Order: sequence, then structure tokens, then C-alpha cells
Amino acid sequence: MKYYNYKDENHITCILCKHYCSLKEGKHGICGINFNEDSQLVNKSYGHPSALNIDPIEKKPLYHFLPSSHSLSIGTVGCNFRCPFCQNYEISQTSEVNEGVTYSPQDIVKLAVQNRCESISYTYNEPTIWYPYAKDIGVLAKEQGIKNVFVSSGFESPEVLEDMKSWLDATNIDLKSFSHDYYKKVLKTNLDGVLESLIEFAKSDIWLEITTLLINGVNDSDEEIEMMARFISTKLGTDVPWHFSAFHPDYKMLDTPSTPLATLQRARDIAYKHGIKYVYLGNIQNDSSTYCYNCEAKLIDRVGFKSHIQNIVDSKCASCGEHIKGVWS
Repeated sequence: MKYYNYKDENHITCILCKHYCSLKEGKHGICGINFNEDSQLVNKSYGHPSALNIDPIEKKPLYHFLPSSHSLSIGTVGCNFRCPFCQNYEISQTSEVNEGVTYSPQDIVKLAVQNRCESISYTYNEPTIWYPYAKDIGVLAKEQGIKNVFVSSGFESPEVLEDMKSWLDATNIDLKSFSHDYYKKVLKTNLDGVLESLIEFAKSDIWLEITTLLINGVNDSDEEIEMMARFISTKLGTDVPWHFSAFHPDYKMLDTPSTPLATLQRARDIAYKHGIKYVYLGNIQNDSSTYCYNCEAKLIDRVGFKSHIQNIVDSKCASCGEHIKGVWS
């Protein structure tokens, strides 16, 4: 696909995300890395990753997608959000590209093959803003039988969302709040755009899981969690796994206390009340195994980032025969 449109003789419009930045010659968008150069969109971070690691897929977090497999994880720099709690702010809130580090899409896929990674994850910073690089990697990866994963804040443009369906296999989307004011004033985006993306992902064949970082006094009220749970259960489906993650002080929120286990457990109870079948607590010590919602048999034994399928056969609970949604192979 083409990643920009001509607005007029002096501007182009970037169509990678819902900001739809209008760019004059030589200027960049909100993300800091997509520029108008000679009336074309040029991504400065293309081919220049800032982070490259082999991770367990559970770290994304994805709990119903190829459990116990490894994913080659790659990130660049820049972001289209301004989250004050970002744990990767050193790379997400900078536009400084290290051009001394260069990996072509072929190089990345070769690394994944060499290290027997079953997937490549586009993560660490917002991959939507470097979608041209991610897609070029992903298309080559699929040719090698390697799956592709997006870890995103969910502000993709409709054009990119449609294009993703041809090569992306799974995504974990952050639902950071259910407050329009918080998204607008603090994160510098808008909630409706994220909700639209979530609905589109849920309708597609791309496997979807959701993460909500619960922060004291920000998004941890019963009312807000109820609104998120109602949206997920009615608009996305009760089979979508929901991860509640504990906040730890970082970046611009060093004075905000860590999220207590009791808060995450309260959120989990609210999600269960709305019929959501798979709810997980992260960044904190707890039982993170997967259980059958029908008979409560343990399906996946999970300790930290290590997991083992012990009771799923042909996508069904071996104890009661209930269908367990996910990508198991």
C-alpha cells in the first residue's frame, strides 16, 4: 500500500495512524520519524532497530497464542502517544535514530530462522509508526512459516488495519483507560480511535488480546473498569483474553505508588462478572495459569513466562470438550 496521500502542492498526509498528520516539506509528524521528503513519506527508522531480543511469547503478553514459543522482538524509536508511565520511554519518546545499526527485513527474518523463533513481534515502541518496515519483514517471515505479532496502542488508521489482515497473525492492544479526557489531555490521542481499532481487530482473523495497565487514582475505579469490561464483553467478545498489569513507578510518574494485588484482583472479579472468560494478572506474583471456564480444569500451566499446555487437545478442553479459543499451533 501507499502510506501517504497528497493534500495539496505543499503538503502530504501520512496515513499510518489516525492522527493523519499533514506534513510540509522537511517536516515530521507527531511520531517524530515520518517525514515529508520531496513530497514523499520517508520513515527515518526504517532498517534501524533500537531493540532486538528473543522473548517468550508470554512476555508480549499473549497467553492464547503459541504458548511456550519464542518470538524475535524488534523495536525502533518514536511514538504517536505521550504516555507519562511508559517503561520504554528512552526509545519511544525520542526521535534519535542510530543509523550505525542497520538490519534489512531479510536480516531480521534470517535471525528469526537461525534462532528457531516461531514468530516475530513488533514491539517496545509503537510499531504502527514504522509499519512500512514491519510489513516488509512480516511478508518475508510468512514465506518462511513464521508468524507475526503487533504489540500496539491501537491507533492504526483504517487503511493500515485493512492492510494488516494480509500478513499479521496476532496482536495485543493496550486499552489504557476508558476516559476520553485522559486519552486527549494526557496521552494526546483519542479513545474512540482505539475502540474502533479494537472492534476491527475482533472482527478479523487476527488473534486479539488486550492489556490494561492499572494505575492508582488514574483508571482503577470500579466505574471505569466496569465500562471497559462492558465494552469488551459486548463489542469484542467474552473469549478475548484480558490482561490487567500492575503499574510500577517510571518515567514521569515516579511518585505514583505501585498497583497492589488487591486492585488487580478486584478488576479481575469485575471482568468475570461481565462474562469475560480469560482474565490474567501481570507484573505481579500470582497464578497465571489458564483454566477451562466450563469445568475449571487447568489447561495451561504457567509460571512467570514459562508455560506448558497440559489439557488442550484439538483446541478443546480434554476434560469436558469445551472449545478453547486461541492459536495453539
